[in-house]
Amino acid sequence: MKTIFPWLLALGTIVAANKLSIDNLKDHNRQQCSGMYSKKSWGGDTDPFVLTTLDKASPEPDEDTLVSLVVFEFRDEDFIGVWPSPDALEKEYICTQPNIDKKYCNSTQLGEFIISPNASDSRSQILSTKVNLKDPIVPKYDVKKTGYYCVSSSAFSEGAEYKGTVEFRGAYGKLPAAEIPKLPFFAGITIAYAVIGIFWGFLYVQNRHDILPVQNYITAIIVFLIIEQLMTWGFYDYKNGHGFNAGAKIFMIVDSVLNAFRNSFSFFLLLIVCMGYGVVKPTLGKTMVYVRFLAIAHFVFGVIYAIASLSITPDNAGPLVLFVVLPLAGTLTAFYVWTLSSLNHTMKDLLERKQSIKAMMYKKLWWCILGSIVVIFGFFFLNSFTFAERSSPDFVPNHWKTRWFILDGWLNLVYMVDIAYVAYLWRPTANNRRFAMSDEIAQDDEGFEIASFGGSLDEEDARSPTREELQNGGASVGGGGSRGKGDLSPVPPKPVSEGGARGQRSSLDGETIFAVGEDGERWSEDEDESPRNSGEKQKLTGKRE
Repeated sequence: MKTIFPWLLALGTIVAANKLSIDNLKDHNRQQCSGMYSKKSWGGDTDPFVLTTLDKASPEPDEDTLVSLVVFEFRDEDFIGVWPSPDALEKEYICTQPNIDKKYCNSTQLGEFIISPNASDSRSQILSTKVNLKDPIVPKYDVKKTGYYCVSSSAFSEGAEYKGTVEFRGAYGKLPAAEIPKLPFFAGITIAYAVIGIFWGFLYVQNRHDILPVQNYITAIIVFLIIEQLMTWGFYDYKNGHGFNAGAKIFMIVDSVLNAFRNSFSFFLLLIVCMGYGVVKPTLGKTMVYVRFLAIAHFVFGVIYAIASLSITPDNAGPLVLFVVLPLAGTLTAFYVWTLSSLNHTMKDLLERKQSIKAMMYKKLWWCILGSIVVIFGFFFLNSFTFAERSSPDFVPNHWKTRWFILDGWLNLVYMVDIAYVAYLWRPTANNRRFAMSDEIAQDDEGFEIASFGGSLDEEDARSPTREELQNGGASVGGGGSRGKGDLSPVPPKPVSEGGARGQRSSLDGETIFAVGEDGERWSEDEDESPRNSGEKQKLTGKRE
């Protein structure tokens, strides 16, 4: 009994199921603990309870074989056992004959855990009993308050061996209390992805004739995320209703495979986006093949890692586990390095070509990635202070309600925000294909447009001579020099409107990267009715309208 309660120091994980093994074959199995919600706190159809079941001794012994059991809420630990003296280093926990003689307990409590006389001040009920393995009947412990409950055991009869299970049953179902918040959480995440999918689908259908290839990939991952999160929610709902049976295990394996595919698909999508696929480059060529191979390799290694994590326990994990972890770490590192270098290269290329609007969109993506990294590292940094106390016996009892969010919940939220932001930046809009494959007109240092300046010179040189100049054999234009007939251009000049190219450029400012605006929709019509086209038509037909 010297190490019963210090075992709490080793409780570093929350239980993965609501039934746990209890025996004296391994020291850490002699005590099992789990968080429990009261019926009032979470609701449900039944009253929550803790039920311990011990296997009947086989073969049946001639004499009674006793096992000591105690069920208590963790904060009431001080009411269990007595101190032999003020300077004693250890408590006396079991009511033995010597302890009866010392008045620590009475003869009716022989074989039970010793309960302090002031146990009436405890926060919850303390159940101390002894079980005869000839007929192992253990009373059910009713949970009235939310807390962290433990079942401790010890073989009272010398040489006795026992084994059994402890069921921590909540009012809501068979899901462990530490995991029940995941049920509404993943339901909410599924609804959020469905809302994103509805808005994306509306824009996709509205602009279905002008969709970029990269937007098809975004559509695929949004649909997949809705299905994947729905499956995750279904896994926890099934486990809550049926327990961790064979069906739940199959459900968990399928969900692990989908999760590995989600990670691979997400890295693949982020990489091709950072390469400029669909916006800067219409195709990636052979590079797309290499990216797909990397995504497939990451998916395969992710599935192997998921299966290994479910089948290998920390106790029997050996050096071979490195062959599972290292390949996955390698593909993950390749994705990180390739993605960041591609994003920097794309932004540099756009800035050199003075494509400010497209560069701004990729700069926003860069800030999104940087913000996610800062949030992740900041969250880990803050939690490092919390996990620094993990050696304390109070660590798990004080954090069992929120540990699911630290390990799983907040990462899903960060991922959802990133997906929503990327979908917003690359959302389908009118004329996005035309503008994505076009370039902005470059500007020089003075701020005027080079194309407009060059166009004015061309128009000045290409001005048609008047009738009098033709009669004089090519008089000088503007009073300076002479020009031969071969130097005259038969094409009339193109009038320059007040807006000019700057009018078209300004219409793009303030729009998304894929939006051209209403002016862009009239480009083809304006070209047909331009003065230059009408002038050429007059010269060719000899008619004036």
